[in-house]
Amino acid sequence: MSGPTVIITGAAAGIGRATALLFAAHGYHVGAYDIDEVGLTRLAGDITGAGGTVRTGVLDVTNNTHWAERLAEFDADSGRLDILINNAGILRAGPFESIDLATHQAIVDVNLGGVINGTHAAFPLLRSTPGAQVVNLCSASAIYGQPQLASYGATKSAVKSLTEALDLEWEQHDIRVIAVWPLFVATAMVDGVETASTKSLGVRLTAADVASGIWEVTRKRGRLPKVHYEIGTQAKVLAVAAKYAPNWAVRTANKYFSGS
Repeated sequence: MSGPTVIITGAAAGIGRATALLFAAHGYHVGAYDIDEVGLTRLAGDITGAGGTVRTGVLDVTNNTHWAERLAEFDADSGRLDILINNAGILRAGPFESIDLATHQAIVDVNLGGVINGTHAAFPLLRSTPGAQVVNLCSASAIYGQPQLASYGATKSAVKSLTEALDLEWEQHDIRVIAVWPLFVATAMVDGVETASTKSLGVRLTAADVASGIWEVTRKRGRLPKVHYEIGTQAKVLAVAAKYAPNWAVRTANKYFSGS
């Protein structure tokens, strides 16, 4: 198999599913991985039914054995990995003290640990593929810490830093590492999430919007390196405000939107 390839975590639903379908439609051999076997079966049927190619497999991103097994299987298909998309994530909302410590730890393990595990495990395959890319799903909620999303935003802030560091480290290997930054997206992950921020800002993006954004940014390789890509008008406005406004003003705006 000589065509381009992509691996997507959390691919059974939401952003991951929409991204898998889009890349498959553009001729990519897709590695679609998740803990949801039923969702993966449905996805595989949709991709192959449209003439695409896909390999699916159960992957808990916190499990290094799973990573080794899935990557070995994918390598046997094509011997290359053009794009790794670290999409898998979990979100729990509520006052920090009302969320039990096991849940806080799970958020850290999946949202940050899963990205570290997968990116580390995929490095040999990425390094052997000219022009390889890693796309990390960040979040506009990490631009400034959001009340009731404290652990979630903290993990996404850590992913931001990890992305920046690896983009510098891995340039010598011809591996580009970037982050995409949507705000709230209408997926199952935000079903039932009612924070002041979601109420004041709304849930305006769809999974297809984010998938299109990922597709577009992986096409862009300008002369001036860019690492962070906001998706949607709201995220772009918030990012600009956070960059240029004084800290007290950013804090005040976030206090207003979060009803704190």
